[in-house]
Amino acid sequence: MTETTVAGVLAELAALDDPKARAVNERHGDDHGVNLGALRAIAKRLKTQQDLATALWATGDSAARLLALLICRPRAFSRDELDAMLREAHTPKVQDWLVNYVVKKSPHAEELRLRWAADPDPVVASAGWALTTERVAKKPEGLDLGGLLDVIEQRMKDAPDRLQWAMNHCLAQIGISHADQRARAVGIGERLEVLKDYPTPPNCTSPYAPTWIAEMVRRHEPAPAGRP
Repeated sequence: MTETTVAGVLAELAALDDPKARAVNERHGDDHGVNLGALRAIAKRLKTQQDLATALWATGDSAARLLALLICRPRAFSRDELDAMLREAHTPKVQDWLVNYVVKKSPHAEELRLRWAADPDPVVASAGWALTTERVAKKPEGLDLGGLLDVIEQRMKDAPDRLQWAMNHCLAQIGISHADQRARAVGIGERLEVLKDYPTPPNCTSPYAPTWIAEMVRRHEPAPAGRP
């Protein structure tokens, strides 16, 4: 992919940059001002282009990196490339899209889950917990759910924000997906009170684990039979 093509995409992204959107994103730690819907429309037009994706990632620009994650081939990256990408991602949105759109589809996901969950960098560790939450929900075979709850109970309360959020998500997912662990998961949430007072908009589910678990279980319960 030529430099001109990369430059053309960067110019298109720059033209879409909205200072108001950038200001909102900056409050959440991000540094781009491109509407995500517009970004997805560009990705739909470009389709999968691994070489272009690699070149856009190398620019270091967050909007370009988000686009790169939409047009790449997830299975084309090596384990070490994905590890390096996470460590240089720098912003929450890029980190989240990397994990959700690329790493989860990679054959290296399980190895990276184990490596990252034990990493001393809390942002990297949060990615490991996000991958663990995915396994809790979809492929729990072989996971020590009780052991995960032990770690959450010991460490979540004092964990840095990003890591705490990821561990809390895992706690809630264990309670939602595994009825035999539900009472313990709810009890841990009640004792630790993590995110109990988190401001939650109307019609949204609170991230406080006991409330989150109760709501999601309620939604999946069979509807009561009607009266004859």
